[in-house]
Amino acid sequence: MDKCFPDTQDNIPTIPVHLTRVGVKGVKKLLKIERDEKRPIVLLPTFNAFVDLPSTQRGIHMSRNPEAISEVLEQALEGSTVEIESLCARIASCLLKKHKYAKRVEVSMKSDYMIMKKSPVTQIKTQEMTNIMADAIGIRNDDGIVIRKMIGAEVVGMTVCPCAQESTKESAKVDLLKFLDEETTQKVLNTVSFASHNQRGRGMIMMEVPENQVIRAEDLIRIIEDSMSSPVCELLKRSDENAVVVHAHKNPMFVEDCVRNMIQKIVKEYSDLPDDALVTVRQINEESIHRHNAFAEKVATMGELKREINGNGGK
Repeated sequence: MDKCFPDTQDNIPTIPVHLTRVGVKGVKKLLKIERDEKRPIVLLPTFNAFVDLPSTQRGIHMSRNPEAISEVLEQALEGSTVEIESLCARIASCLLKKHKYAKRVEVSMKSDYMIMKKSPVTQIKTQEMTNIMADAIGIRNDDGIVIRKMIGAEVVGMTVCPCAQESTKESAKVDLLKFLDEETTQKVLNTVSFASHNQRGRGMIMMEVPENQVIRAEDLIRIIEDSMSSPVCELLKRSDENAVVVHAHKNPMFVEDCVRNMIQKIVKEYSDLPDDALVTVRQINEESIHRHNAFAEKVATMGELKREINGNGGK
């Protein structure tokens, strides 16, 4: 005869306080995503899964959270092409079914993601690691269940400080004018790249995805890389190093510039997204001559971004 264990989670708590998020963090799974006419993508993502807890219940049924993750991933292995943000949305839906008392659930996923690149001059093939993320929020209300899903990417690149570069350029001009005429000095200034301090930049984009649309992580990675002074590469020969450094110093960027560049590219490439789609753009530059890092961020709806880029509503 099977033993019947007590369900202590359903007891009334001694302190009746509603909790915003309760669940599990750091659930690692192996995920293989099939793609049409391309090699499959193999990921080792880490999942977080939370539900809210009413003040009338002592605890959530914790095992149901990793259980929901496992069930959805098992179903994904049996299917064909699937987007990671859709997987998170399915997990969120599954959590709401398993936790009848929950009004709100959150699921997040983050994974290393490898892309193939070639060095700029010698064209050596190299594997480059980036991060991809996906989130889903499920809300239960009187009208039913609403699921909102997001996909994002985080990429490392290189930035060059424009302010320091202008200072070194002005200093060089003073020195050059000591033995060159004004016209020749200007030609030198227009030809030579000037020194500046560099930063390792970390750009991030997170975008809400409507049910009927697909946003590819590879496209977000490209937008982030193209918004900094230069992409970086794991394997560089001397001619490649020279090309990266020269390109970066001809394209200096503040941390604020990187965020604005990303926003402009997002509005151009995803103008068909609904106006209420939420977009988060972030850049962190790890300083080389300061102990602190530089940070810039923009959080807005797609409609707000369109109005700002088109010159209506900028602050």
